[in-house]
Amino acid sequence: MTEEILNAYEVIKNGGIILYPTDTVWGIGCDATNEAAVEKIYKLKKRTENHNMICLMNGEKMVYNVFKEIPETAWQILDLSEHPTTVILDQPRNVAKNIIAADNSLGMRIVKEPFCFKLLERMKKPLVSTSANLSGQPTPKNFNEINIEIINGVDYVVNLYKEKTAGKPSTIIKLTLDNQVKVIRK
Repeated sequence: MTEEILNAYEVIKNGGIILYPTDTVWGIGCDATNEAAVEKIYKLKKRTENHNMICLMNGEKMVYNVFKEIPETAWQILDLSEHPTTVILDQPRNVAKNIIAADNSLGMRIVKEPFCFKLLERMKKPLVSTSANLSGQPTPKNFNEINIEIINGVDYVVNLYKEKTAGKPSTIIKLTLDNQVKVIRK
């Protein structure tokens, strides 16, 4: 695993995009602070920038670097969640502008999965995560279902967990600074 983390890190550090296993499904990712790398993902997925992507993070320090104000409800949801949960929060900062939604929000998920966690430790920055499919196509359940156009379009394919079948995508909950809560996906 260490070699895969180092290989993925080198690609990301140099502005590349990777295809990698997450704690839910296979994802396409890059440095969340690199606008040009984020643009490569939109192009590869044939997706417009108004379709949001999320960031994976590995702990409170990284979360507070991106979100100055975090509702207490967000921490409660994350602490109580038994399944990977993405929380959409308001007023992100220190990330590429083209991953921030039109309403000035951004989805984030704290990962515990070893590969992603250790890659984030090395990067010291959030990692973009979006499902490894072309826009409008179903989310692949395992590596073999990923469209060849996606595989050929990334700069690096992480060679881990290719035989694993993914669980369901994360739960998505939107929280606003004025304490509104909306479940987007269960």
